[in-house]
Order: sequence, then structure tokens, then C-alpha cells
Amino acid sequence: MPRKRTLIVTCVAGALALAIGVAIPPAHDALRVAAGVAAHHVCSMTFVAGQEPRRTVDELVEPMIGPVAAALLTPHVSRATRAVEVSGPLTVLARASFTPGFGCRLDLPGNTALTADPTSHRAANDALSQAGIVPASRPALAAALDAVFDEHPDKPVKRVKAVVIVKDGRIVAERYAQGVDEHTPLLSFSVAKSFTNAFLGILARDGAVDMTRPLDAPEWRGPGDPRATITAEDLLRMRSGLAAEEAESAFSPVARMEFLNADMAGFAARMPSKERPGRTFEYTSADTLLLDRMIGGKVGGGAAGMRAFARRELFDRLGMGDVTMEFDGQGTFVGSTYVYASARDYARFGMLYLDDGVAPDGGRILPEGWVAWSRTSTLGAPYGAGFWTNDGPSELAALRVSAGFPKDGFFASGTMGQRIYIVPSQRLVIVRFGYSAPPEYGIRDDIALIAAAIAE
Repeated sequence: MPRKRTLIVTCVAGALALAIGVAIPPAHDALRVAAGVAAHHVCSMTFVAGQEPRRTVDELVEPMIGPVAAALLTPHVSRATRAVEVSGPLTVLARASFTPGFGCRLDLPGNTALTADPTSHRAANDALSQAGIVPASRPALAAALDAVFDEHPDKPVKRVKAVVIVKDGRIVAERYAQGVDEHTPLLSFSVAKSFTNAFLGILARDGAVDMTRPLDAPEWRGPGDPRATITAEDLLRMRSGLAAEEAESAFSPVARMEFLNADMAGFAARMPSKERPGRTFEYTSADTLLLDRMIGGKVGGGAAGMRAFARRELFDRLGMGDVTMEFDGQGTFVGSTYVYASARDYARFGMLYLDDGVAPDGGRILPEGWVAWSRTSTLGAPYGAGFWTNDGPSELAALRVSAGFPKDGFFASGTMGQRIYIVPSQRLVIVRFGYSAPPEYGIRDDIALIAAAIAE
């Protein structure tokens, strides 16, 4: 599973150092990262998802940065300017602004302008568009849903927000937490990486991308640069060999990339090589941002061009409604982390992979064989190309299969339990989104739900 779970360790260290007046620049940077987490997430959850800011801090921000840092930081939400400032003990440490159509991003030096696009889109009138929430009709499935949502005082919190179960093309059950319904935009976290997979598939279908060719990043064109051989496939399969650790630390390269840099992909491209590509699987969002920059360059038109491409080539064809994609300060889609869509729209996306890349109208969106390739294990790891997978020999995959998640199953996964489970042999897609705590992030109950849905 992804290693990026929480920044508590070094955010706490930074918060304590700043609180007692110790002048350590790295500690100050740690608190700036924590403030960036707070500013961005409160902004997006307020202005994109329509959630209450205090609840966002309690359920999403504090679990990521820790109670000490959270106590030192105060978010100030301006609905007039649609912005969030986060102040620390002495000064404002971070600010995020909302742009209609493009969500939120941190206000950082080097940001380019975004032009608001308030255009709204409605989902198609399809099998997933029925009015009203669909309850589980059978006791065993209802009990499995109860187990997914139920909290226990002696166990880590799950805070499940939405579950949608689609079998044979129709919703057989769904459930939502208070304040969430079938229209609420839900934060993807690393489920967004699977959208990056889809955009690459579309470009590969049209011959615009060859996944086996070197990425040819401008930063890697120097004589003898070991990064020059990194391919698009290496990046999608997290085997780039870049020294871009994604760790539980506000000092990690990925944390600095996401919360201190306007040009996230440029920061990722400057990461040195630590080994030859293709040798080791190491999960890092830096790899994904490099792909997203390449995708944007192929599509053209900056953030607006990427948004139009995604709408035309993917979202409209699947009947997905108002999907929000967020961008960095240079107009690169943050396809490692930031998509917002309803649970039913995430299910529509999952059904694309269930149906081997074919749209509901019968036209092909992804190349033939792309889905099978995407779920094929990378170097024996439980990860394919933008999806976690039960394919391959890994112990984690074997445990999932033994617990009832079929061998052909694979899933998009985000850091706090955002998941789209796909089981082609059972014609099954399950969307499960929450803010769950380690070590399991609720996955044991999810797999029991998969087993119950298969028996439905």
C-alpha cells in the first residue's frame, strides 16, 4: 500500500521547535508543510466538496499532521475571497485559493494564473443515475456494509464516507455518512494515479505516447545523465530509480514537492538517480507528476487544455458529472493526489476498467490489452501500473486473495482508505472512500464486503 500516510513525526518536531523559539530552518519548513496541508485541504473540502471546515481539520488534517502541529495552526476561511489562510504562532504560513473549475492550490511564488471555468456538467442518464440511495436488499450484504461503517472504541477509526457496490452494471447497495450523499465530491488522494493511467492509455491509443520510450525530460538531457533512460512505463510502475522518497516525514522529497513548490513536476525532475531504472519498485508520487507534466505537454493548452481533454476523452464518455482536477502552479495536473468526484462517478470510472477499457456506448477509450497490462504485477510487488493488484507472488496479494478478494482483482487506492475495487470475473466494482487510520485503513472489512457482494 502507499507509504504516504501521515506527516506527524517531523511536523511535531517542527512545531515544537518553533513553539519554543528554536531557530532551525528545517523545523520551520516542517511547519510550513503542515500549514500547506491544512490550507489546501480545508480550501478544497470547503469550496469543492462543500464540507464544514472544522470537521475537515478534525477528520482529515489533524490525523495527517498530528495534534501538536494542528494546535499551533489556525485556518481562516474567507468565503468572500474563496481562500484559506493558515497562521502559526508568529505569522501566516500558508494560503490556498479556489478557482472555479480547477479547485484549490497553494499560493506559492511562481504560480501562473488560472482563468475560472464555472461550467458544470451533469452525469448521463445511465444505470447508475437512479434517484435515491439504493439500500442493501439482502441481510448478509447489509451486515457487511454495517461492518465497513461501524466504529469500535478499541480499534483505529475508519470514518467511512461513502460506499457504492455495482454488480452486473447496476447498483446493488450504497451507503453514505452524515453530510455526504450520492452527489458529494470526494477527495481521491492517490486514486488520482489511476486517472493518470487512463490519460496515458488514451494517448497511447492515439499513438501520441509510447510507454516503452524514455520520457526525455529536459532536465535529463545532459551527457551521461543516468535518468535519461527512464521510460514512461518505469514511472507508471514506480520503478524509476529516482531518489524521491515518499515517507512519513515533512522533510521527505514528496512532502516538499507537494506543499512548498509551485512547480511540482520540475521539483520531481531535479531528484537524482539512486539506481538504474527497472530494478526496484518504490512507490512515489514524484514519478506520477513527471508523467502528468508529459501528458499536459502532449495535450497542450495548459490547465484549461488538460481539463478540456479529460472532459472530452474520458469524463463525458463515461457519463461522469462535475469532476474537479487540481493543478500545480505551472498548470500541471496533480494526478498523484487531487481529483474530486462523487462515489457514483468513481464507480463509473471503475467500470471502464471492468469493461476492458470500453465506454458504455461501445467505443474504445483505452487500447485493447491496456487493462490487463495495468493490473500485471511490477517486479513481483502488489502494484501494477497505476493500480494495486492481486496479480503476482507478493505476500500482501496472497493474503487478500485468501481473505476473499479474487486473484483477478485490482484496485485504485488513496492514502486514507479511498479505494475503487474492480473484480472482472465477478462483474463487480466497489467504491469505498473514508479517512481511515493505520495500520489497516479498514481494508479487512472491505475484503469481507467484497466477498459478501460476490455472494449476493
